[in-house]
Amino acid sequence: MELFAFHVSPIELIVRGSLMYWFLFLMFRFVLRRDVGSVGIADVLLVVLIADASQNAMAGGYETVAEGTVLVLTLMGWNWLLDWATFRFEAVRRFAEPPPLLLVRHGRVLHRNLRQEFLTMDDLQSQLRQSGVSNLAEVRAAFMESDGRFSVITREGRQTRPGTPAENPATDG
Repeated sequence: MELFAFHVSPIELIVRGSLMYWFLFLMFRFVLRRDVGSVGIADVLLVVLIADASQNAMAGGYETVAEGTVLVLTLMGWNWLLDWATFRFEAVRRFAEPPPLLLVRHGRVLHRNLRQEFLTMDDLQSQLRQSGVSNLAEVRAAFMESDGRFSVITREGRQTRPGTPAENPATDG
């Protein structure tokens, strides 16, 4: 029975969980935009380290299943509420999701925006190739979307995203 007893107040667990949820949300929202669309080894390692580092801040050294359950449910509740509010309210969506970032305009690279996201020209060119674009002159606009993916609008008006087959007249039949 001791396994299910509370040694820390459930209210304290909810407050600690809420504070850490919002701290981590803001950190991921404003610091890790580029990595949202992909998960690599470094990303997984970072999440594990953050979870370990924030565990004591959230729980104050909880010892029972009940305390851990309250904490996990608090975090899940905030996540669900934020997803619901993002879907329902435009103002929350603007806060929670970064706007698309213009990287190329009329064939010209906006280097300042690349630097803002720590993207190299090789990164950009790779994404353009994945969208079926071989030359910057073909690009009317290229964006990094809020999910970390790239979208490209060509001069012909063709819009592509990596992972979708691009219509390329040079390779069509």
